Order: sequence, then C-alpha cells, then structure tokens
Amino acid sequence: MLGENRRNLQFFEASSMRELYDYMRNWQEANHKRLLSISIQEDAGKFCCIALTNPTEVVITSEDGKRHADVTSTGYLCTL
Repeated sequence: MLGENRRNLQFFEASSMRELYDYMRNWQEANHKRLLSISIQEDAGKFCCIALTNPTEVVITSEDGKRHADVTSTGYLCTL
C-alpha cells in the first residue's frame, strides 16, 4: 500500500474537453482512485490537466502526534 501512496500526481492531456473528461473518467475507473483536486489549462492547443489523487492511507493522530487511531475489525474507531 505504501508504494501506491508515494505518487499521487497525475497528468492528462487531450485535444478537447470532452476527450479529456472521458480520459480522466476512464483512468479513475481503471485505477479505482478518486481525484482530490484538478487544474485544467490550455497548452499548445491541447487541454492539459494536473491532478492529485486521494491518498490510499490516512493516519489520524492526537494533537501531539504520539497516539494513533485505528479501526477495529468490527468497524469501531479506537486509540492505539
């Protein structure tokens, strides 16, 4: 899982907004990931998008960072 979380920057490019949308939607479905934020700009006559994917892991900690939360096998949140 750590390897999946190391690279969350993606680049997409297409000749039209419709094509860019379809390309990004297909990428999401194929990779089972959501896009956290996107920025679309026109560059050299193409529509380009830089996107960040959601991290695959999130660590919830106490304010001081010393205690971590975990989810039990029954779905409850507990402190480690």
